[in-house]
Amino acid sequence: MFDLAWTEIALILLVALVVIGPKDLPHAIRGVADFIKKARRMAAEFQVHVDEMMREAKLDEVKRQIDELRSGAYDFKRKFEEELDPNREMAKSFSDPFASSSAAYDSSAHAAAPEPEPAAVTAEPTVASATPATELKPPPDEPPPSLPPSMKRDGA
Repeated sequence: MFDLAWTEIALILLVALVVIGPKDLPHAIRGVADFIKKARRMAAEFQVHVDEMMREAKLDEVKRQIDELRSGAYDFKRKFEEELDPNREMAKSFSDPFASSSAAYDSSAHAAAPEPEPAAVTAEPTVASATPATELKPPPDEPPPSLPPSMKRDGA
């Protein structure tokens, strides 16, 4: 850094020994060493802060790019929905039929149907058939293709 040769360092130590004296020289060296430690610590702290600022700047740029992608995806979704369902008929068909407000509730339309009259009791009881109307099939060996691979059986 300073490019000092051994002869130059020896000359500096000899001048320091004469000027400061042999009694105070260890205290002076200790003071210089403490100053160098503090300077290095401050330089390292400064470097950490600069690195942190650079990282934050890069994170801000990444966040901005993500926001651009999100807005682009939203615009694409909106345009796709407009092309696919311009009158919003399909979206309305998937809406919750029970989500109507209480003001729109029509009690006459939802009135209970009159109960049918009970049938006359016959003297001959009816017996249920011994075989069910639809025979149950055993489960297939292979799951339906609509299931994701994680839901498929291990042996399959």
